[in-house]
Amino acid sequence: MKKILLIEDDTTLRETTAEILELENYEVVTASNGKNGVELAVQTIPDLIICDIMMPGLDGYQVLNEISANETTKRIPFIFMSAKTEMIEVRKGMDLGADDYLTKPVNEELLISAIESRLAKAQILNENQKHIVSTGKDNYNNINSINELKNYFCDYGTTKVFEKGELIYREGQFCNNVYLIYKGNVKSFRTDEFGKELILNIFKDDDFFGFSIASENMPNYEATMAMAKTEVVYISKAIVVDILEANHNLYLQILKFINENLAEVKEQLMEMAYGSIRRKTAKTIIKFANKMAFKPSDNINISRRDLASVAGVATESLIRTLTNFKKEGILEIEGRNIRILNLKKLESIY
Repeated sequence: MKKILLIEDDTTLRETTAEILELENYEVVTASNGKNGVELAVQTIPDLIICDIMMPGLDGYQVLNEISANETTKRIPFIFMSAKTEMIEVRKGMDLGADDYLTKPVNEELLISAIESRLAKAQILNENQKHIVSTGKDNYNNINSINELKNYFCDYGTTKVFEKGELIYREGQFCNNVYLIYKGNVKSFRTDEFGKELILNIFKDDDFFGFSIASENMPNYEATMAMAKTEVVYISKAIVVDILEANHNLYLQILKFINENLAEVKEQLMEMAYGSIRRKTAKTIIKFANKMAFKPSDNINISRRDLASVAGVATESLIRTLTNFKKEGILEIEGRNIRILNLKKLESIY
C-alpha cells in the first residue's frame, strides 16, 4: 500500500481529502502545518507528498525547499494543492521542483489521476536508477575521456525535453544533476536585484552543463533556460562524482573544461566593462552564431534582450547598433532573425 503525506492547515479539507485517498487504498499521514509536515516526511518517508501553499509558519514553498535539501526525502514526488490560481504562482511552484500543481477545489478524479501518474513516474525513475547502479557502475573504470563520458550519459542517463523558455533549474534551487545537451540550446544566467539578466554562457548540442556545483544539496549560483526546444540527458551528480573518482585522467579533463568556461565568462565580463558598444555587439553576435548556428551565415533566432544581456549594454543601445550594422550591409535583420552578410567586416570591428 502506497503512503501519502497530506500537509493541509484547513481541517475540513484535510479530513475530506484524506478520506478520499483512503477509499482509493492509500495509506494517508496528515499534518496541519508545514513544520509538522517536514518532520513527518523525514519520519515516515512517504511515497508522495501533497502540500498546501498558504500555511502559517512554513509555507508550501519552504516545505518543498526543506524536503529537497534532505537526502532521505529529496526524491519523493511532491504535488502542490493550493487556492492560488495565478500563473505566476503555478510557475513558481513548478520552478522550485514540484512535480505537479493542482488548484482548489480539486476534482476527485483529477487528484487521483495526478497521484497515480506521479507514483508511476517515480517508480520508473527508481527502476532506471537501479539499472544505472547495477549495470553502469561496472563500467566506471573504462571512462577515460569526455567523449566516453558522453557515451555513458547516452547509455544510462535519463532523457527530458524542455520547451523554449522553460527553466531547467533556477538560481538558488537545489539541483543534483549534470546535463548533456542532445539537441538544442541552453543559456545560463544570473538575475540582479532589479530583475536584469546577465547571461553567463550559451550551451549547444553535445555540451555539458551543471558541473559548476560538484556536490549535491548545494544551491545553484546560476539559472538555466532552454533557448529553443531542447532535449537533454542527465545523470545524478553523485554518480558523476563516483565516475570522476575512478578515473584520474577524466577528472583532469573536466577541470580543464570548467576552467575554460570560467575563462570565457571572465573575458565576457572584461568586454562588458571596457569594450565599445559596436565592439561588444559585434563580438556577441559572432558568439551566438558560433553557439547556435552551423555556420555564421545561418539565421540566428535570438531576442534583443538576450543579445543585450550578453553584450552588457542597454537594449535600446544594442538595437541602434544593429540598425547601423544593417545599414552598413553587415547584417540582414528580419524580426528576431539575424543573418551575417559580411563576417569579415563584423570581425574587424573588434
